[in-house]
Amino acid sequence: MTDALEMDALWEDFHRAVNMTSAELAAWLRVGDAGETTEPLPDRAGSDTGQHVLAILQKRRTDLTEDDLRVMEEVVDAVQDETDPENEPLAGDTARRHRLMTLGHDPLKG
Repeated sequence: MTDALEMDALWEDFHRAVNMTSAELAAWLRVGDAGETTEPLPDRAGSDTGQHVLAILQKRRTDLTEDDLRVMEEVVDAVQDETDPENEPLAGDTARRHRLMTLGHDPLKG
């Protein structure tokens, strides 16, 4: 398993990147997956990664698994890549915002 210092840094980076609460993310995953004729069960809504981020948000640091750590690293990297000022798209890029929100990051939150 990752050593304690690396885990602490990853925990902080993850919670800095994921700026939505678990309730906000769960609601977003349900909205994002709702269709005109069908809607999945609330605990199955959203992408696998979105569901995994939601599960991580509901855990204590001591309960994290290796798979959780892998997803946390992927999310931190993805959010950093998407929010890099050099890659900053034009204002109003709804698709980009929705991609980030699926990972638990709302770029419109301060």
